[in-house]
Amino acid sequence: MGSERGRVEIAARDLAASAPDLVTLRSYLESFEQCGLKRTATQLVFADGAPGSRVMFVGEAPGADEDRIGRPFVGRAGQLLDRMLKSIGLERGQVYIANVVPWRPPGNRTPTLQETQACLPFIKRQIELADPEILVCLGASSAQTLLGVREGITRARGTWFAYRCDDGRTLRALAMLHPAYLLRQPGQKRQAWTDLRTLARELAV
Repeated sequence: MGSERGRVEIAARDLAASAPDLVTLRSYLESFEQCGLKRTATQLVFADGAPGSRVMFVGEAPGADEDRIGRPFVGRAGQLLDRMLKSIGLERGQVYIANVVPWRPPGNRTPTLQETQACLPFIKRQIELADPEILVCLGASSAQTLLGVREGITRARGTWFAYRCDDGRTLRALAMLHPAYLLRQPGQKRQAWTDLRTLARELAV
């Protein structure tokens, strides 16, 4: 099992690294068969917004609405994200949005470690090709996977991290609460507003 997982991760890494642009990367993902989630999802949910934007947001995985429409963050959590962006003067078309895992897990369950690791080379290459100045990790899964965060997101949120790309660049990265979490815990919206202002100050520099 371990050797099979290793072969999948190597194949994913080699395929993702060979993509010269986002269009090609998307086509590689669409043909990638080594993540079991592809067989249960309706379609690939690759990205939304504008590549080359100063900010890229990365969540965990698509939900039912995203799986149906084919774009990330279009359900209730996505609507809240749009309002959050607007509160600091941004529109969806001014940022770039993706998920660590681009296929919906059945029943919206948390992706397994094997599923996340199979998809990880693709989101890492997607970040490189989108070329943001700032990476925002929405939620614990994104922060743990991309930033190596070990503490809970409620402690890590609002903290700046260094995200190191495989091509040698380092991006400033901010951990934030996921909009879906804020829908379940509306009392945490004050913390989210604090983090948004932190992001806005960085963008104003």
